[in-house]
Amino acid sequence: MPENPEERAQKYLDLGHSEAENHAKTQLELYEKRVQQTSSVTNVISEFFKTNLIGFAWHYLRSRFGARHPYQAYPRNGDTGIYPLQSSIAAREEISIALLSDWASDTAESDAVANLVSRHAPDYTIHMGDIYFVGTPKEIEENFTAPYASWYYGASGSLALSGNHEMYSNGNAFFQHLLPAMYAQVGEVRKTQQAGFFCLENEYWRIIGIDTGYTSVGRPFFEILSPPDCHLRKEQVAWLRDVVKLGDPLDTRGIVFLSHHPYMSAFREEYKRPGEQLQKLMGDAQRPVVWMWGHDHRLVAYRFDRNGNGPQAYGRCIGHGGLPVEVRPPDAGEAHKIEFYDTRVRKQIKRHALGYNGFARLLLRNEKLIAEYRDLEDTCVMEESWTVNKANGQLDWEVVKTLPELAVR
Repeated sequence: MPENPEERAQKYLDLGHSEAENHAKTQLELYEKRVQQTSSVTNVISEFFKTNLIGFAWHYLRSRFGARHPYQAYPRNGDTGIYPLQSSIAAREEISIALLSDWASDTAESDAVANLVSRHAPDYTIHMGDIYFVGTPKEIEENFTAPYASWYYGASGSLALSGNHEMYSNGNAFFQHLLPAMYAQVGEVRKTQQAGFFCLENEYWRIIGIDTGYTSVGRPFFEILSPPDCHLRKEQVAWLRDVVKLGDPLDTRGIVFLSHHPYMSAFREEYKRPGEQLQKLMGDAQRPVVWMWGHDHRLVAYRFDRNGNGPQAYGRCIGHGGLPVEVRPPDAGEAHKIEFYDTRVRKQIKRHALGYNGFARLLLRNEKLIAEYRDLEDTCVMEESWTVNKANGQLDWEVVKTLPELAVR
């Protein structure tokens, strides 16, 4: 019998971040699909051992102790990783970008969000990480590359960042199967994404996707002594310094960083190290930035602030793309970080109050960057804008509207 949407959602409730649990979930998926195709009790038992137990042990041990996929960086195949922003419709002056994170779950909600994105027909679509459960080729196929997959490919480009779940399979499928399907249009030429980071730019804005996923998973035993900090690898730092020229004081364009892992969080771990590396590259100038991430499965706008020695940032969590959005209060003593938090309850599954999935829609209109946060019913939960001052790179922020029931401090 086909799996109903509620059964599918329940598989993600209380999902932990251990590799063992996520590999077990992946193998259980394979087992259940194969059992649907057999009627013999003997075959069912045989499939359980072959697909579930033996398969789990093999894939888990290979992931935990096997070689990580070689890191890919620019320049690669003549590509610098910097792409000019362009509209897919010549007569349209604005450029639109759909941002989704933690979307690739093959749920009814992820399909609904993807279908909504397609109705808005953005120029670019960007997946900001986490393909569930462990980023296998089959999971990439079902979410992105199969004829029936619901991911929407923008006419001007479709790009991807890695999360921790892709690295639970050592990143092999991310680099070998997903990146070859991603691209950026440069004039009439379609350029395949060559590495897990990129820069989209025009004369007013730079949208820089950074890779925090590759260093988000440690090795057995070593990760106890030195927990993963999601730092930017030296190849990525060199690219930001020498190719993107992030520290150029004469470049006063507005900066938007995209990452999978959170620069700040009121709900779980946060990662200061990438921010400190970025600020070091940016130099002494106190340039404010917009920073959007996923990882936390909720929609949260954080107060304008810095974490450690990182940049002053308008931090936004948009990790509500496809997994169940479990509505709960922030951790003790952390509520002061929050500007607004979507606490609306859409439905209940057992003891879980679940909120609204959705995505962020960016609109670039010369100096102005508009962000709409839309839920799967196409309600605009919040709209805000930033206007960049091209004389000094400073940002003027404005909240255009919010839903009255949002939890705002």
